[in-house]
Amino acid sequence: MHTVGELLRQWRHRRRLSQLDLAIAADVSARHVSLVETGKTNPSADMVLRLAEQLDVPLRERNRLLLAAGFAPRYTERPLDDDALSAARDAVARVLRAHEPYPALAFDRRWNIVMTNRAVEPFFADVDPDLLRPPANLVRLGLDPRGLASLVVNLEDVRVMFRTRIRRQLAVAPSAELTALYEELLASTAGEAEAAGRSVASDVVIPMVLRLGGRELSLFSTITTFGTPMDLTLDEIAVESYYPADAESAAYFEKSDGDA
Repeated sequence: MHTVGELLRQWRHRRRLSQLDLAIAADVSARHVSLVETGKTNPSADMVLRLAEQLDVPLRERNRLLLAAGFAPRYTERPLDDDALSAARDAVARVLRAHEPYPALAFDRRWNIVMTNRAVEPFFADVDPDLLRPPANLVRLGLDPRGLASLVVNLEDVRVMFRTRIRRQLAVAPSAELTALYEELLASTAGEAEAAGRSVASDVVIPMVLRLGGRELSLFSTITTFGTPMDLTLDEIAVESYYPADAESAAYFEKSDGDA
């Protein structure tokens, strides 16, 4: 089991900061950071959280730091349907509804879908019911031929997008569950894509092109997260909102909304 000092040092290295950089950001001495990392001083809970804040450590990992330092976890984790999260749940639902007639959905850190708006429903109409059983996973839905893969015209671009985003997630905060998802669905084709020079790093927007109802719809997306969550569930939820990338795609959704 790692000490709190070892964990903080790992996070500092992950963020490519020197002890002096962290000390200045946290308004403490570099010597104090060194003493904490080497275990020569026991930091208070407030100091652990101050350093974690400057290192942009996710809330789940901040709890781990607190436990390693001998303190109780500070951040709770409740299911989204918990009464205590009703206001946040309603806020997510409002965001999703407000985005109609365009598709939007909310998913957790494992890419499991927790909520969608009505505009998503036509895309799921022909999906194998097994893939929609909770927890329905967005990456699996997007890449499985029984899911959305058969609708995606530029499937390799979408695969590269998923691969890039999950790699970035893992660089920010390692996760055994996310690593397992990556290994299951994306790792086997990574070498082929890289050999072919497929990358999204230099592109501003990679549209996803779907064939639905005899038409090709081009969409791009944005991600929204909670600004200052104090609950693990909210910290790990993201809302992905899809927008039409051309006038024809916009007209399709606007007409569909008018027909509803």
